[in-house]
Amino acid sequence: MERRVVEGAGEARIVSIESLEQEARGVGRWQGKTIFVDAALPGERVVFSPYRRKPAYEFAQPVSFLRESSQRVSPRCAHFGVCGGCSLQHLEPQAQVAAKQRILEDALWHIGRVRPEHILPAIHGPAWRYRQRARLSVRNVPKKGGVLVGFHERASSYVADMGSCEILPEHISALLPHLRRLIGALSVRDRLPQVEVTCADNIDVLVLRVLQALNAEDERLLREFAERHRVALYLQPGGPDSARPFHPASPPELVYRLPDFDLTLAFGPTEFTQVNAAINRVLVRGAVRLLDPQPGERIGDMFCGLGNFSIALARRGAWVVGVEGIAGLVERAARNARRNGLESLCRFVRADLFKEAGRVLSAEGPFDRMLIDPPRDGAIDLIKALSDPLPLRLVYVSCNPASLARDAGVLVHVLGYRLEAAGVVNMFPHTAHVESVAVFQRKR
Repeated sequence: MERRVVEGAGEARIVSIESLEQEARGVGRWQGKTIFVDAALPGERVVFSPYRRKPAYEFAQPVSFLRESSQRVSPRCAHFGVCGGCSLQHLEPQAQVAAKQRILEDALWHIGRVRPEHILPAIHGPAWRYRQRARLSVRNVPKKGGVLVGFHERASSYVADMGSCEILPEHISALLPHLRRLIGALSVRDRLPQVEVTCADNIDVLVLRVLQALNAEDERLLREFAERHRVALYLQPGGPDSARPFHPASPPELVYRLPDFDLTLAFGPTEFTQVNAAINRVLVRGAVRLLDPQPGERIGDMFCGLGNFSIALARRGAWVVGVEGIAGLVERAARNARRNGLESLCRFVRADLFKEAGRVLSAEGPFDRMLIDPPRDGAIDLIKALSDPLPLRLVYVSCNPASLARDAGVLVHVLGYRLEAAGVVNMFPHTAHVESVAVFQRKR
């Protein structure tokens, strides 16, 4: 709907929003500058007020909307706009996926100068209650009534005052007020900065980061909380590897299942797994189908973690070498292979692929096919180390469109691959995070 505005003495600043950028701000042009407007959507016409100015661009808040997008919806969460856990609840979920697809395609072209021959169907699932893992901050703020437990406020180090969360599983969301009261009653409430939530297929775990020893009353309160709410509590006095069970003293091992491959994978509560278990199941199935491993082929799974893709690939009869830089995850992957009876088809190697890619490829290759699932920095060192004979086919799972686009440029323009297909994976609904999959085929 169009609404009129009176432009007095040239004071009104009005911009038409053309696209979304990677932090979910609306992007438009005004008097030769690029304007990034918080919470604005493509197709909207916005009166804006800048809060940060640079010669070529400005960051701005919307003052009013002269025309609203037909895809704008009312945010479901009462904390949206303050809590930094979500940035896109005002955009209809299917439109979020389409916007992320455009961000991916724009990055591939503008950074890598490549375009996929085909667009893969987007992988997406439930938009709410999807987050099986979360790192919640804790602050004791007497002026706000005591302990706060939640995500940080948007663009701030403050902790959002939240009593519920629409992206956490419902039973975990309902636990937040009880968790606030528990921590508020502890003697260490000022020395407990973080709670990590992990929902496995068989158990829910809360890992409390404690920087001071508990007293007997603290321990009693924690045991009662764990039993009343049927969660396992771990204490973490140091780094992630220091996390140990508190109550129950011997909880069951955490697992998640990949039913398409008849696999059960174990993991520790602070070890990396995908936050969205439902999407991960679809992603693994899709990545294996796209890579199309043949029985007896040698497959390289780079940045393999605890074997999320490796062991599924082995289930298809391929011989898999998984490479990972974290020793604990390499050991975990080997145990997961044994757990599923696939140790004869898997080998896991510890190596830093940002520093040792050439050595690893020389020692472990050549590979018929390769799967790459790097962190945000991408896999440029690994890709530059590739040499003949190149893998016939390569599937790249990315959590950063910019680093994927850069690496795709090298694969296509230097190594001679075709970018056969690419598409988004909506691992984090209601956020600007863009996960994606790209498929590269060696030219004959």
